[in-house]
Amino acid sequence: MPSPSLFLLPLLSLLPLISLISSSPVHDPEHVVQQVHRAINASTSRRNLGYLSCGTGNPIDDCWRCDPNWEKNRQRLADCAIGFGKNAIGGRDGKIYVVTDSGDDDPVNPRPGTLRHAVIQDEPLWIIFKRDMTIQLKEELIMNSFKTIDGRGASVHIAGGPCITIQFVTNIIIHGLHIHDCKQGGNAYVRDSPRHYGWRTISDGDGVSIFGGSHVWVDHNSLSNCKDGLIDAIHGSTAITISNNFMTHHDKVMLLGHSDSYTQDKNMQVTIAFNHFGEGLVQRMPRCRHGYFHVVNNDYTHWEMYAIGGSANPTINSQGNRFLAPDIRFSKEVTKHEDAPESEWRHWNWRSEGDLYMNGAFFTASGAGASSSYAKASSLSARPSTLVGTITGGSGVLGCKKGSRC
Repeated sequence: MPSPSLFLLPLLSLLPLISLISSSPVHDPEHVVQQVHRAINASTSRRNLGYLSCGTGNPIDDCWRCDPNWEKNRQRLADCAIGFGKNAIGGRDGKIYVVTDSGDDDPVNPRPGTLRHAVIQDEPLWIIFKRDMTIQLKEELIMNSFKTIDGRGASVHIAGGPCITIQFVTNIIIHGLHIHDCKQGGNAYVRDSPRHYGWRTISDGDGVSIFGGSHVWVDHNSLSNCKDGLIDAIHGSTAITISNNFMTHHDKVMLLGHSDSYTQDKNMQVTIAFNHFGEGLVQRMPRCRHGYFHVVNNDYTHWEMYAIGGSANPTINSQGNRFLAPDIRFSKEVTKHEDAPESEWRHWNWRSEGDLYMNGAFFTASGAGASSSYAKASSLSARPSTLVGTITGGSGVLGCKKGSRC
């Protein structure tokens, strides 16, 4: 094992650069980014952080990834959440459930050993996988409260059918899954607990659908190419953290808030942190309504229309993100104020602090700008935007192997 001083070397080399960064947007950001990347790449590649995993500046990863015995201490992950979903304990206080069967033959009477059988149980469970598997669900996977789905140590794909639904339940952790090519389901009976099953109408085809859910943490997943949204949260959902995910090849990425008229979403609080919004994305990263949204230290490397949008007076607090605009001439703007004239949206509280803009990207702020307006949209301390490449370098599913650090 390298000595403790080795963990500090890459970060120490960045200190002179970090000292140049204030809370306002960075001047000449391309030059600063090039310097930071040279310092980082001298010791590690972007998506293979190795020994840096204990000093990435990513507080979630630094909490657990440096433990070579993570496989024996899986439930410790639940104590590493941050942001508005930090109290989501999932199945931390329950037993380990090992999924051994990738089948989903009967959504009303699931076989023991299947993922569906695990998620509908009443007691807290920490759900893991015996081996690599692809699970093509027949209908939505309707989760019961106090569950963790933990894909670490296996390559687990939920793909080719309906995907995950978190409806009117609480304390859910979704970690380490490949979620892609999700389809609509419905017009079928589906079990949601040992004692109940019900008729489901047509679903949207989201990767992860949060409907009236609370205390939810979606972390280190790779999501792409679903019918509707990759991650949507609506109908009074709140206390959510969406972190360390790698999202690609999708149109409407993330909807937070059901509709302009659904005012019950006015208390929604969502943290979006340390994600990489990557190749082939178009819009809604996220699209917000009514509530309070902290968008912090994400890497936006691709969008075609816009990155962050909203309507119905949401509060959006954008801090320490890196925005690389597309080459499309009329798509340089990060933001989109939707469904209202400027006379109305100019009063919405949207701010940018310490964000880094590249290739002509720009953010249209609005509102009075008083710090007190953003108290309900603040959930953690932003790191300098010039470190976003390092902080998000391990986004998506990690290649965790038993007996060594992730």
